Amino acid sequence: MQSTHDETRKVELVIGKILRVGVITSAIVILIGMALYFMNGAGYPTIVKNGQSMIDFPKRFSDIFAGIIAGKSYAVIMLGVFLLILTPVLRVVVSIYAFYKEHDNLYVIITTIVLIILMIAMFLGYRS
Repeated sequence: MQSTHDETRKVELVIGKILRVGVITSAIVILIGMALYFMNGAGYPTIVKNGQSMIDFPKRFSDIFAGIIAGKSYAVIMLGVFLLILTPVLRVVVSIYAFYKEHDNLYVIITTIVLIILMIAMFLGYRS
């Protein structure tokens, strides 16, 4: 019984580290993007839509990574936002593993459903 408790505690520590590292990493990436913005500007063209000037943000992963390679600030900021969104998704994945190791099948199923819902929402958001 004690080994299960110890393993649960280890998984909780891993989840805590994932959340801390994810938030800190995304904050650092966003701050780097902001510094690039103040030094170089957006790096993306301004478009006029409905009489308003708007910056054409990178929306696809390929655009984001191409923008990062080119040193465009908004692409770096978008990467930071993506990392911030990815952090709780990784927490759900680790939770599925933790529940599996505890042989808690009900919570494995529930958490897997949550992961599927997150993936569908991200896919639908990516498509629009």
